[in-house]
Amino acid sequence: MAVTVGRVFLAQPCTSAAFIGNVKHIHRSSFGFSAKPGVAPSRHSRTVVRAQERPTWLPGLDPPPHLNGTLAGDYGFDPLGLGEDPESLKWYVQAELMHCRFAMAGVAGILLTDLLRVTGISSIPVWYEAGAMKFGFASTRTLFIVQMILMGFVETKRYMDFINPGSQAEDGTFFGLEAALEGLEPGYPGGPILNPLGLAKDIKNAHDWKLKEIKNGRLAMIAMLGFFVQASVTHAGPIDNLAEHLSNPWHKTIVQTLANNSS
Repeated sequence: MAVTVGRVFLAQPCTSAAFIGNVKHIHRSSFGFSAKPGVAPSRHSRTVVRAQERPTWLPGLDPPPHLNGTLAGDYGFDPLGLGEDPESLKWYVQAELMHCRFAMAGVAGILLTDLLRVTGISSIPVWYEAGAMKFGFASTRTLFIVQMILMGFVETKRYMDFINPGSQAEDGTFFGLEAALEGLEPGYPGGPILNPLGLAKDIKNAHDWKLKEIKNGRLAMIAMLGFFVQASVTHAGPIDNLAEHLSNPWHKTIVQTLANNSS
């Protein structure tokens, strides 16, 4: 029988003095007296619960074998079994990491620009209209081509480092900036350029930093999804929506907003 409160637990009835792990279990009757050896437990016998150390995304769930808890942020979530192949799992780990970082940058950019717009500090457009904005120093086509070239170059280098770890840290592979990047491991280039504060220099033993990053990244991806839905329903930015909610918290909520827009 599996029971849990925040972690995975295994419940086992005790019939006599026994050791499970490092915890001693003694069967007692419903009146608190120790049962005699060899006597079968009554239906009122207590059940001793032993907690496992690893939490899972769904209480009481046994994680799949290919997720053994060694990956940062691994809570046994793979309902479709996408990571059963070890090589595919490595790619999905890198893909999630990059999506997390893009989402964190996107959330920070949306909130900052929206705050500047709402307070009147800048006349920049709302975030979902920024892509249609025209710039005087270059045409939209030119900016698109430059962006494709730059991002294509960086993503190609990242992919090459993924299939051959450490290859992009060799001399002459990055315009002489190899020492400033210090390729630590795939997904974590580091160095003074990408790690100016010197956090997690020993990336092999930086499990806590990796866990914090992946947790914040997953939260940012959910926030980005919320921004998309919010913009589609309300046609306003997140700061505008927040200000409207704070003006009348009991009557201007997500429930009223969805109800008004559906009618």
